[in-house]
Amino acid sequence: MSERVLVQQLKSLPAGPVSVSGWVETVRDQKKVQFVVLRDETGAVQLVNPATRPSEDAGEQDATALALTETIGALANGTFLTVHGELKHDERVKLGGVEIRIGELEIAAAANPETPIAADSGLDKRMDWRFLDLRQRRNNLIFRVQTTLEHAMRTYWVERDYIEIHSPKLMASPSESNAELFEVPYFEDKTAYLAQSPQFFKQMAQVAGFGKIFEIAPAFRADPSFTSRHATEFTSVDAEISWIDSHEDVARMQEELLQTAIQAVKDKHGDEIQELFGVDVQVPSLPFPRIPLAEARDIVAARGYEIPRTDGDLDPEGERQIAAHVGETYGHQFVFITDYHPEIRAFYHMRDPETGLTKSYDLLFNGVEITTGAQREHRVDVLVEQAKEKGLDPEHLDFYLDFFRFGAPPHGGFGMGLARVLMLLLGESSIREVTYLFRGPTRLAP
Repeated sequence: MSERVLVQQLKSLPAGPVSVSGWVETVRDQKKVQFVVLRDETGAVQLVNPATRPSEDAGEQDATALALTETIGALANGTFLTVHGELKHDERVKLGGVEIRIGELEIAAAANPETPIAADSGLDKRMDWRFLDLRQRRNNLIFRVQTTLEHAMRTYWVERDYIEIHSPKLMASPSESNAELFEVPYFEDKTAYLAQSPQFFKQMAQVAGFGKIFEIAPAFRADPSFTSRHATEFTSVDAEISWIDSHEDVARMQEELLQTAIQAVKDKHGDEIQELFGVDVQVPSLPFPRIPLAEARDIVAARGYEIPRTDGDLDPEGERQIAAHVGETYGHQFVFITDYHPEIRAFYHMRDPETGLTKSYDLLFNGVEITTGAQREHRVDVLVEQAKEKGLDPEHLDFYLDFFRFGAPPHGGFGMGLARVLMLLLGESSIREVTYLFRGPTRLAP
């Protein structure tokens, strides 16, 4: 038998014997001919079988051909099978200009004839049956784009001599605050916490002399939010670098990273994204616009929107308004919002001695925050005081504070939500659509 060929390879092959494997997408059982659309991980191909029907003169029937016809007629959508047949090139075939005449068919696993979801099923129903939902070409593309995006980011970092780390996700103390923590029973009646971010361990790498590091890994937030952009488990894209002068060094690295990654997505998937999502991937120009938070609030107010938050930060509508302003003024999808007040930032963010504001930023992409970045405070005495201001007990942070008691370089970095980037890049309305298996307050399965 021929070795398995992927659908995307068929067009480049000569006519002749071929074997393909995949699942049944549709069956059209006509009187004289049967058509099956078979899909694999790379595309879909039309299979054809001249139908052999039962007749009164059984002796004239080709038993093998009749059995094949009956097998095809009984195929349910979703059945996984292998077909051995003859490849034929025919420009009249709309599906790729090729078709395969079925010679032999081997069923790997038959599907139930009644599928639990349909094209018009709601999001929650589709999430219940995510493994079926993911068979769609559109959903397959999401994770090809994700693969390209991550590979391009890793390549950017590796080519610049960054070190990739894998930090622990079980922690003895909170990584940012006492809120939004998942507690896990641990040995000897101890309590562990699922890491909210790799923040402390990224900084430890700077003190260890690694210089430049990155990590792409899970993070956990016990946040009972039901918005389109929150999850209790998500993939965090993190980087940290030493010997910086300010958060601007971090921002410059991140904008270069994103430009590189989005260019890679456009080069490899741009046409297919346009076809399936109706989105023209725009590679951002450098530098991204920068707007201080106080100025951003004034711009939003001038646009007629009053931010209801009392802590001085932007709310989601405020982010959309400032993004609209940036699009109209700069023609850009990204904007750094800078100079946040310490009250709305983590205790480890460095403060500007002249303004008292933090050396930090949020990065908005199409009106949604995807990143928080900052220069970190590396002086242990200042860290202790800033932790106390936040109501944190320095004794509970001893293992973290120890990092800075033996010398530390000026450093900073960012954390970015991968699913949010994908959602915004593809113009989707929820991170549920672009997360392989979503986890939220009411979803732990499948």
